[in-house]
Amino acid sequence: MNDVHGVARDQLRTIIERIERLEEEKTALTADLREVYAEAKGNGFDVKTLRSVVRLRKQETAERNEQQALLDTYMHALGMIAPDE
Repeated sequence: MNDVHGVARDQLRTIIERIERLEEEKTALTADLREVYAEAKGNGFDVKTLRSVVRLRKQETAERNEQQALLDTYMHALGMIAPDE
C-alpha cells in the first residue's frame, strides 16, 4: 500500500464500503431472525428448542448420532436415564 493517494486508497475505500454493506446486511438478517423466533414463540413454540433443532440440522448425521450417544452415556452415568433393557 505504497501509493496512498492512488489505487491503494481506492482499493481500501472499496474494501471498507463492502465491509460496511455486509455489516448492514448482517444487522438486517439478525433482526429478521429475531422476528421469526418471536413469531414462533407467539405460536407456542419453544425458542430454545427451535435453536437446538436448527443447530442439529446443520450437523452431519454421524456427528449428530455420536453427540447423542455421548449425551446418553453421560446421562446414564449420572443416573438421569434408566439403563437399556
